[in-house]
Amino acid sequence: MTDIAQDVSAPPKRRSRLVSTLAADRKAQAGLLVLVLFVLAGTFAPLLAQYDPNEMTLDMMGGLSWAHPLGTDDLGRDLLSRILYGTRVSLFIGFATVALALVVGVALGLVAGYFGGWVDMVIMRYIDLQWAFPNFIIAVYLVAVFGTGLLNVIVAISLAFVDDFARIARSMTLTLREEQYIDAARVLGFSKARTLLIHVMPNAVAPIIVQATVSVSYAILGEASLSFLGLGVDANTPTWGLILADGRGFITRAWWLGVFPGLAIMLVVLSINFIGDWLRDALDVRQQV
Repeated sequence: MTDIAQDVSAPPKRRSRLVSTLAADRKAQAGLLVLVLFVLAGTFAPLLAQYDPNEMTLDMMGGLSWAHPLGTDDLGRDLLSRILYGTRVSLFIGFATVALALVVGVALGLVAGYFGGWVDMVIMRYIDLQWAFPNFIIAVYLVAVFGTGLLNVIVAISLAFVDDFARIARSMTLTLREEQYIDAARVLGFSKARTLLIHVMPNAVAPIIVQATVSVSYAILGEASLSFLGLGVDANTPTWGLILADGRGFITRAWWLGVFPGLAIMLVVLSINFIGDWLRDALDVRQQV
């Protein structure tokens, strides 16, 4: 009964610690502020952008001006408008990729850790095989198989991150399945699915959330890298990586083509890493009294 009571009271305590650690963490506050600003900028890009992101003008590679605050590219397209619209696509890919990888990876890890035996062996041998290759190499291979495009990029990057979530979920499940409240759930006749979803997964959520936060920044970098190599979304869909790729041949003549999209990527990735550090400290049970 004591363990069950602690299990029920954990979420309020966890929320309280999240708030208290955030109040003392200036980097996390700055990270949240920057991320929220980028999310709002991407959400309201049609209202904030002065031009269509693909609209070409005669002002090619124009410098910073009142008409074009961040300049224009080699086709006369407004860089600020392209970055704003690119924010929508890049952030969407980052969060959608991690959401898909989390669902698939956590499901595999929970099943492998809870059932054990041949189920665990089959799942983990696949995870070990994937673990042997760098995530970016896997993403490049999958894009080569599936083809380019927004959906294919999301699927490719998410599948590359499945092993990270599966290992964490399995590790937590192996520990939690020996707890007394799990034994009590079995004695009460709860189904295995209910035990996994109601009792195991909520108690394994802390390290999974931290991993998800870190993976978002990796996914954004992965999309930017694929787009930079010409393996990302369609050329008519602006993303930060595609904007960088378009301007790489003119970087010595038009510095803004590389600086501003690169700065956007840096700020978002840095802010997400700050948020991840905050969540890691706030959800670390070893630091909780």
